[in-house]
Amino acid sequence: MITNFFIPELNNHDVQQDGATCHTARATIDLLKDTFGDHLISRFGPVNWPPRSCDLTPLDYFLWGYVKSLVYAHKPQMLDHLEDNIRRVIADIRPQMLESHRKLDVQIGLHPS
Repeated sequence: MITNFFIPELNNHDVQQDGATCHTARATIDLLKDTFGDHLISRFGPVNWPPRSCDLTPLDYFLWGYVKSLVYAHKPQMLDHLEDNIRRVIADIRPQMLESHRKLDVQIGLHPS
Protein backbone atom coordinates (compact mmCIF):
# COMPACT_ATOMS: atom_id res chain seq x y z
CA MET A 1 0.00 0.00 0.00
CA ILE A 2 2.75 2.47 0.90
CA THR A 3 4.71 1.76 -2.28
CA ASN A 4 1.72 1.63 -4.62
CA PHE A 5 -0.43 4.44 -3.24
CA PHE A 6 1.18 6.64 -0.61
CA ILE A 7 4.53 7.33 -2.29
CA PRO A 8 3.15 8.17 -5.77
CA GLU A 9 0.57 10.51 -4.23
CA LEU A 10 3.30 12.46 -2.44
CA ASN A 11 5.57 12.87 -5.44
CA ASN A 12 6.79 16.51 -5.64
CA HIS A 13 5.57 17.31 -2.12
CA ASP A 14 7.48 17.76 1.09
CA VAL A 15 7.00 14.87 3.49
CA GLN A 16 7.20 15.75 7.15
CA GLN A 17 6.98 13.68 10.29
CA ASP A 18 7.87 14.32 13.88
CA GLY A 19 10.77 12.75 15.70
CA ALA A 20 8.84 10.06 17.55
CA THR A 21 10.99 6.97 17.96
CA CYS A 22 8.50 4.80 16.07
CA HIS A 23 8.83 7.13 13.05
CA THR A 24 12.62 7.22 12.99
CA ALA A 25 13.79 3.62 12.84
CA ARG A 26 16.90 3.40 10.68
CA ALA A 27 15.18 1.28 8.00
CA THR A 28 12.26 3.73 7.86
CA ILE A 29 14.47 6.80 7.57
CA ASP A 30 16.62 5.12 4.91
CA LEU A 31 13.52 4.25 2.87
CA LEU A 32 12.11 7.77 3.22
CA LYS A 33 15.45 9.38 2.28
CA ASP A 34 15.76 7.13 -0.78
CA THR A 35 12.17 7.85 -1.79
CA PHE A 36 11.80 11.56 -1.06
CA GLY A 37 15.38 12.84 -1.00
CA ASP A 38 15.60 16.47 0.10
CA HIS A 39 11.81 16.64 0.45
CA LEU A 40 11.91 14.72 3.75
CA ILE A 41 11.51 16.77 6.92
CA SER A 42 12.19 14.44 9.84
CA ARG A 43 14.49 13.75 12.72
CA PHE A 44 17.58 12.16 11.12
CA GLY A 45 16.40 13.32 7.69
CA PRO A 46 18.05 15.80 5.30
CA VAL A 47 15.88 18.59 6.76
CA ASN A 48 15.71 18.14 10.52
CA TRP A 49 12.34 18.46 12.24
CA PRO A 50 12.54 21.21 14.88
CA PRO A 51 11.98 19.67 18.34
CA ARG A 52 8.50 20.13 19.83
CA SER A 53 7.40 22.12 16.79
CA CYS A 54 3.70 21.96 16.04
CA ASP A 55 3.66 25.02 13.82
CA LEU A 56 5.04 23.32 10.73
CA THR A 57 2.14 21.05 9.97
CA PRO A 58 -1.30 22.18 8.80
CA LEU A 59 -2.80 19.24 10.72
CA ASP A 60 -1.61 20.83 13.96
CA TYR A 61 -2.11 24.52 13.31
CA PHE A 62 -5.33 24.30 11.30
CA LEU A 63 -7.13 21.01 10.82
CA TRP A 64 -7.38 19.65 14.38
CA GLY A 65 -8.54 22.99 15.79
CA TYR A 66 -11.08 23.36 13.00
CA VAL A 67 -12.42 19.83 13.49
CA LYS A 68 -12.54 20.17 17.28
CA SER A 69 -14.47 23.45 17.15
CA LEU A 70 -17.14 21.93 14.89
CA VAL A 71 -17.31 18.57 16.67
CA TYR A 72 -17.94 20.20 20.05
CA ALA A 73 -20.19 23.00 18.75
CA HIS A 74 -23.23 20.77 19.37
CA LYS A 75 -21.91 19.52 22.74
CA PRO A 76 -22.28 15.75 22.23
CA GLN A 77 -23.45 14.00 25.39
CA MET A 78 -22.99 10.41 24.26
CA LEU A 79 -19.99 8.66 22.73
CA ASP A 80 -21.95 7.68 19.62
CA HIS A 81 -22.94 11.35 19.11
CA LEU A 82 -19.30 12.37 19.43
CA GLU A 83 -18.28 9.73 16.89
CA ASP A 84 -21.06 10.84 14.51
CA ASN A 85 -19.95 14.47 14.82
CA ILE A 86 -16.34 13.54 14.06
CA ARG A 87 -17.33 11.50 11.00
CA ARG A 88 -19.61 14.29 9.73
CA VAL A 89 -17.04 17.05 10.15
CA ILE A 90 -14.25 15.01 8.53
CA ALA A 91 -16.52 14.01 5.63
CA ASP A 92 -17.40 17.68 5.02
CA ILE A 93 -13.76 18.77 4.61
CA ARG A 94 -13.13 19.47 0.94
CA PRO A 95 -9.75 19.31 -0.80
CA GLN A 96 -10.12 22.99 -1.73
CA MET A 97 -10.11 23.93 1.96
CA LEU A 98 -6.85 22.10 2.56
CA GLU A 99 -5.36 23.48 -0.66
CA SER A 100 -6.15 27.04 0.41
CA HIS A 101 -4.06 26.49 3.55
CA ARG A 102 -1.23 25.01 1.49
CA LYS A 103 -1.29 28.13 -0.72
CA LEU A 104 -1.13 30.31 2.39
CA ASP A 105 1.90 28.32 3.58
CA VAL A 106 3.62 28.96 0.24
CA GLN A 107 2.81 32.67 0.37
CA ILE A 108 4.27 33.11 3.85
CA GLY A 109 7.26 30.92 3.06
CA LEU A 110 6.56 27.83 5.17
CA HIS A 111 6.77 25.50 2.16
CA PRO A 112 8.26 25.88 -1.31
CA SER A 113 5.82 26.29 -4.19
